[in-house]
Amino acid sequence: MSETPAQPAPHPSATDGGPGAGGGSATLVVGLDIGGSKTHGALWRGGRLVAEAKAGSANVQNVTPDDAARSLGELFHDLLAHADAGPVARVIAGSGGVDTAADADRLRALIAQHAPHAAIDVVHDTRLILAAGGAHAGIAVIAGTGSVAWGTTRDGREARSGGWGYLLGDEGSGYWVAREAVRRALHRHDVGLAPDALDAAVLALNGVATPTELIGLFHSGAGRTYWAAQSRAVFDAAGEGDPDAAAILDRAAADLTRLVLDVASVIGMPGPVVLGGGLAMHQPALQERLRARLAAEGIEDVVVLHEDPVMGVRFLM
Repeated sequence: MSETPAQPAPHPSATDGGPGAGGGSATLVVGLDIGGSKTHGALWRGGRLVAEAKAGSANVQNVTPDDAARSLGELFHDLLAHADAGPVARVIAGSGGVDTAADADRLRALIAQHAPHAAIDVVHDTRLILAAGGAHAGIAVIAGTGSVAWGTTRDGREARSGGWGYLLGDEGSGYWVAREAVRRALHRHDVGLAPDALDAAVLALNGVATPTELIGLFHSGAGRTYWAAQSRAVFDAAGEGDPDAAAILDRAAADLTRLVLDVASVIGMPGPVVLGGGLAMHQPALQERLRARLAAEGIEDVVVLHEDPVMGVRFLM
C-alpha cells in the first residue's frame, strides 16, 4: 500500500438515500471522535457531510461527567444549528476509555440527552482510525495524548493492546514523551548537571526557571492534555540533532511497535497498519521511526491517516 490511504470503495451510506444513510435523503447521522484532548463531531444528512464542530473532551474516563456533558452539549448545539430536517436518527461515537459495557452505557446516556430518538452506537476510537484509513481489516494505532492499538480481521476477530491510560501505560504518547523529558531534566539536576539545551527548552515551555519547579507543576492541576502539548520540546530538540531527544523518540517508536506486534500476534494478520492521533499524523520524526521499526518486523503496509478520524464514521453507517 502507498503512503497515502487507499481510496475505499463507495459505501452505501455515501450517497443520498442509501441503506447506510438510513434510507432517506433527510436522515441525520452524527459522528463523534472523542479523544483525550477534544471531541470532533460531524453531521451527515442523507450521507452528505453538512457540518463539523469541535469541543472539549467527552471521554468518560478522562474528564468528569459534568465536563463530558458540557462538551457534548456545546458540540450538539453547534452541529444541530445546521439540522433543519428533523431529529438525529443515528449517532456513531468512537471514544477512548470505552473498555467495558458500563463505560459504553455511561457515554451512551450522555449522548442520548442530545439525540433522544437516535440509535446510538459506541465503539473504541481506533475503529474510526481504521475506517478512515480505507481499511476494513487491519491494525489501527493511536499515538496522541494517549496510545493504543486495535485490530480486526474480515471474519470478526479483534484484539487490542495498550490504551490503559497514563497511570498504567500510554507509552509512546504525547503525555509519555513530555513526561520522559521532565524525568530526564530532574535526574540531571539531581546528579549536579546544569540544564542543557533540551532541559532549557522544557523549562522555557513550562515557564519555570529550575528543574525542581517542574515537580510541583507536574503534580498540580495541569492535566494530560497540557503535558501532551509539551512534547513539542522533544520533537524540536530532536530535529536540531539532540541525541537524548532522539533517544526518547526511538523509545516511543519501539513501544508503539510493540503494541502493533501484540495485536498482530492475536489476530494473525500484520496489517495494513493505519497510524492516527496527533503525534502519529503530524510528527514526521515519529512516523519515520515507526515505519522503520515496523519494516524491520516485516510490516511494510503502513498508512498515515490523512483525514480526521471522525470521517471514518461514514464507512460505519
